[in-house]
Amino acid sequence: MGLFDRIATVLKANLNSIVTKAEDPEKVLTQTVNDMQEDLVQLRQAVAQAIASEKRIEQQYLQSQQQADEWQRRAALAVSKGNDDLAREALARKKSFTETAVGLKGQLEQQRKMVNTLKTNLTALEGKISEAKAKKDLLIARARSAKATEQINATLGRVNTGGSFASFERMEEKVNELEARSQAVAELAGDSLEDQFKALEAGGGVEDELLALKSQMGVLPAPEAPQKALPASEEESKK
Repeated sequence: MGLFDRIATVLKANLNSIVTKAEDPEKVLTQTVNDMQEDLVQLRQAVAQAIASEKRIEQQYLQSQQQADEWQRRAALAVSKGNDDLAREALARKKSFTETAVGLKGQLEQQRKMVNTLKTNLTALEGKISEAKAKKDLLIARARSAKATEQINATLGRVNTGGSFASFERMEEKVNELEARSQAVAELAGDSLEDQFKALEAGGGVEDELLALKSQMGVLPAPEAPQKALPASEEESKK
């Protein structure tokens, strides 16, 4: 995949399409940004090399132009001295350097265009990487949130549909049953004791009323006969 194809892939990435794949969005996005960073380093190196080539060509062009100017001056000097042969030689040298300068100027213009293009691409890539980083952080945050929500919903689904709370409900019913039985036993025991005391109280009142009635009617119960004393033993009689 080319440099700008990878940039377009990152910028057009959608969280939903990524999540549906068996890929980890965080790992994929992080790796993609890392790849883009490596491309940026390589592009910066290419720009630096292009600029160095531009400066080298420019230096060669200036030197050739200076040499052409110098041989032009020398040719003029030879003409002023009446030495046409020397002037011709100087003009020939001047022509050679001029042609070289012209060729270097053309190369220099092409190199400058290339450098400008690389600089433009470098600036664009830096902007795309900054945008990709910001979008990566947002997508990763959304992916983490989606995973957390999915886990929570899955947990809630297991709790609602599973037997996690069925045991609690069953034990709650068991405890309620035990409490009800205990309360019933306590009430039954309390009622039996109350009934016994009420019976005693009721029985005592009737006897009292009967005695009172007999007393009013002059009918008293017969006194109990005194018990006869037992005969004393021989030893006691001797005393």
